[in-house]
Formats: sequence, structure tokens, C-alpha cells
Amino acid sequence: MFANLDQIFVLLKQWAVGWLPASWQAAAGVLLCVVAIICVFPGLFAITVLLERKGLGRMQNRYGPNRVGIFGILQPVADGIKSLTKEDLVPLSADAVVHFIAPVFLVVVVFMGYAVLPMGRNMTLVHLDAALLFYFAIGASTELSVFMAGWSSRNKYSLLGAMRAVAQMISYEVPLLMSSVAVVMITGSLSLDKIVAAQNQYTWGLPHWYIFTPWGFAGFAMFAIAATAETNRSPFDLPEGESELVAGYFTEYSGFKFAEFFLGEYVGMLSISGLGTTLFLGGWSSPLAVLGWVPSWFWFFAKIMLSMCVYIWMRGTLPRLRQDQLMNFAWKFVLPLTLLNLFVTALWRFMGDGWERWLVCSAILVLAYVVMGRTGMHRDHLGARRYRYAD
Repeated sequence: MFANLDQIFVLLKQWAVGWLPASWQAAAGVLLCVVAIICVFPGLFAITVLLERKGLGRMQNRYGPNRVGIFGILQPVADGIKSLTKEDLVPLSADAVVHFIAPVFLVVVVFMGYAVLPMGRNMTLVHLDAALLFYFAIGASTELSVFMAGWSSRNKYSLLGAMRAVAQMISYEVPLLMSSVAVVMITGSLSLDKIVAAQNQYTWGLPHWYIFTPWGFAGFAMFAIAATAETNRSPFDLPEGESELVAGYFTEYSGFKFAEFFLGEYVGMLSISGLGTTLFLGGWSSPLAVLGWVPSWFWFFAKIMLSMCVYIWMRGTLPRLRQDQLMNFAWKFVLPLTLLNLFVTALWRFMGDGWERWLVCSAILVLAYVVMGRTGMHRDHLGARRYRYAD
């Protein structure tokens, strides 16, 4: 029974396409999976927005959505209807074609990343030997859509916001990719399915997730920081810094076009959380061997929703960085530590089993963290803070 529950979506797809001629079944199966992805993840986006608004309300000691539906649960529906019915305004001097294409391109590119994510056992839409490379190649296209939005608006604030966003996203995309290379070095494959299979092992009932190793923990920390900056989330949400740039690269967008940017941001957060889950948290594997009877797809979605809760927690806790702090942090701390982690990963790979590699790899990473934190990010040009009071 538990095996059927684990494969229920696979069995449902096989049953649905079984009614069609054999020559149509492959294409119909792909189309059915695409429709499921397009329906499920926007639904998770709506749930996440509701949880975020309620969570931030709790953190800031104020009310969250509580008017539309019981306890405000229909608020995402009201927001969607409002976005669909609001007037679509386009600046007179804007490039109307590019202005329209930019948000559509962003949403399409973000959804394409889900094609290679293993969302459960036998639940990968496209099996590629270079799935990780495909994911990053597709993800790099989001910078283009952001620049298209800022440039086509013919608004200097939008263009400044777009340039700032592109600089940030490119800067943090390098450590994002480098932190993933460590996983490839250990697994020996770019296939996300094989990466999950390598972690789906247990010793004394405990999983072999990469996050439970020194190099894996450091890689996951760098991946999480870079992913937060890549998705423009607090404290790295400078591209849409309202106090500096009105609303960033989408200042001139309204109605459903603005909602598409909003959708792209949150679906991108779900996607990058799914990739981090796959690389470091065992993907769809269970956290304990005794829980292996729970459907694999449940663990995958539980992990990415836990990641979304962390995103919300960080937004309600951390203040926004300055642009110079953001870039210095990327190039002077995150990237060097990520490159050092590749060396540590190589040591872990070739030192063999034993407690020695745990001690050596952990010592190198801790020492590097302390040294770079105290020297590389030290503010020599600032003196001691002085407090002065008016007479």
C-alpha cells in the first residue's frame, strides 16, 4: 500500500495516458506533467504569500490578512483578481514589445528549471546526465529578463534598479555555482537523480546527506546565502529598494505584468530551494530510515516549504544591506570561502574514511571563517562610534 502511495502520481499519469493511442502517450505524458507543474507551484506560491503576510504580521506585532475568507485564507484569490482587473499602464516612450516580453520571459525561464528537479522517486520530468548544468544555464537567463524590464521602461530609476540587480545576481551566481561543484566532485555526476541516489543511504538509521559533512555544511551555507541574493530576498533585496529606487526595475509595471514579476520571484524561490534540497538535503529521501514508508514526494515538498519559512523568518529579522556591503560580502568573503571549500572537498574525497578527515576538513573551514571574518570584512576606515547629545 505504501509503495502505491509513493508512486500514486506516476500511476495516475500512466492510467490517464493509457486511454490514448500508443503513438500519443509519450507526448501526452510530458504535457500532463507540465500542466501539473504549472498548477502546483503557483498554488504553493499563493500559500507562501499568505504564510508570509501572516508570519510578518506576527513578527511585527500587527494583524495579517484576516478579512477575505475564514482567517483570511482567501486573500491570495482576492490579490489575484485585483491583479487581473487592474489597468495595464505602459509609458508612452517605453519599448512596448520588450516591456511586455520581460515578465513573460522571466516566468517561462523559472518554470523550465523544474523540468530536471527530482520531486520524488521516479518523478523527474526530463532525465538528463547534465541536469545541473541545464538548470544553471536556464537560471542565468533571469538576468536578461530583469535588464529587459529596466531598459524597456525608459525610466532612469528602473534602469538603475536593473543594473543594480544584474550586478548583484551575477556576483552571487558565481558562488552559487561553485558551491554546487563540490557536490559534483563527490558524486562524480551532473545528474540530479544520481546526486539524490548517492545520498539515499543510511548508517544506523541516519541519512548520508551531504549537509552532515564539513564540506557539505559549508557548501550549503554558501549556497543558501547566494540563493537568497539571487532571488532578491531580504537582506539582499536591494534591486527593489523602495527607499532608494522607488520600486526598482519594475517601477513602470502594473496589473498582471507586475503580478508576473511577483510570481517569478516566489516560484524562483521554490525552485532554488528544490535545487538546494536535491544537492545537500537528500532530495526526496527521508530524514530517518524508519520513515522510509512516507511518500518520497512528501519529503521533497516538506523540505522546500521549510526553506520558504526560513526565507520569511529572515525577511522579518534582518535589515537590508548597503550596495557596497553586498558586493564586498560576495567577492571578499563568500567567493573565497566557496573556493576554499572545493579544496576541502578534494581532501575529503582522497583522504579516505576515518576521523582524520573530519578533523582536518573542519579545522580548515573554521579557521578560514574566523580569519576572513576578522580581516577580510574588517572596516579599517571607520573609527570608534561616538555618541553626542544635544545641550
